[in-house]
Amino acid sequence: MDLQTKKENNAIVVTISGRLDAVTTPEYEKKIRELIDSGDIYFVVDFDQVDYISSAGLRGLLLMAKLLNAKGGRLCLANVKGNVRSVFGMCGFNTVFKIGNSVAEALAVIA
Repeated sequence: MDLQTKKENNAIVVTISGRLDAVTTPEYEKKIRELIDSGDIYFVVDFDQVDYISSAGLRGLLLMAKLLNAKGGRLCLANVKGNVRSVFGMCGFNTVFKIGNSVAEALAVIA
């Protein structure tokens, strides 16, 4: 997994590529905790280049949502497609998270 962050419109856009699974989720959670602890509370997670997510990855997203809810933050996912979208549908995550079709749309949702 590769994880990049950039500030855009007062939000942090987290771009992930590769897999979000039991091996990579601890690194993801560590980075997200650091960002939230530093005061960032508006996030878009871009899944455009994610080709696989496991239950550990789903747990990482739930943890992120819980941490942000505690601080009054907002989260929107973007570009969830293919197998990842299927997993979200099977687990009901498509009703738990706001999902935009693009990063720009997700930024508008949390604005």
